[in-house]
Amino acid sequence: MQDTRFLRQVVLVNGLVPLAMLLLDGFRHRLGANPQEFATRATGILALMCLILSLAVTPARKMLGQPWLAPLRRTLGLLGFFYGGVHLLTYVWFNKAFQLQAILADVGRRPFIMVGMASFLLLLALAITSPSGMIRRLGGRRWKRLHRLAYVAAAGGALHFYMLVKADTRLPWAFTGALGVFLAYRVLNHFLPHYTERNPARRPVAAKAK
Repeated sequence: MQDTRFLRQVVLVNGLVPLAMLLLDGFRHRLGANPQEFATRATGILALMCLILSLAVTPARKMLGQPWLAPLRRTLGLLGFFYGGVHLLTYVWFNKAFQLQAILADVGRRPFIMVGMASFLLLLALAITSPSGMIRRLGGRRWKRLHRLAYVAAAGGALHFYMLVKADTRLPWAFTGALGVFLAYRVLNHFLPHYTERNPARRPVAAKAK
């Protein structure tokens, strides 16, 4: 199998560039009239983008017949978790000043906060079980079943975004549409693999009765 370490490093470095630009703009006081809200919104969008891109890897790999793309899903997924953590940190730090009681009250009072928290907890579980050692410990089949929750986490993130915005919902709907396309592909690939893969594995043909 092709060594993808350099490619994964390229994806990782480029994935961190938006955070570096955000920090630089914050240092230069170029985040607008409400820098805290801008930082929270930007990191949330980055988390969703990375998650959606991670879910695009499997369809791209199968349709293009390029198995070397597979490791990029984990890299992009971890970037999504990272930005989700930064997004949560900006909320806990800037909005609630690390006051646990105020955070819990906000979760119970505002449904979109609860949805966002639940999605992040799913991402946390996926990040903890992402190392190769966890695949061996859980077993390949159980690990794959667990990591299908990435779709649930992404859907929760899109719903969280939709519930947050009040007027322009085009971006949340764009994320939801992309997620729907990739989920539809997974369903089609399960039932009709010969139509969704470039080089599908050939199933053994039963021997004809003599």
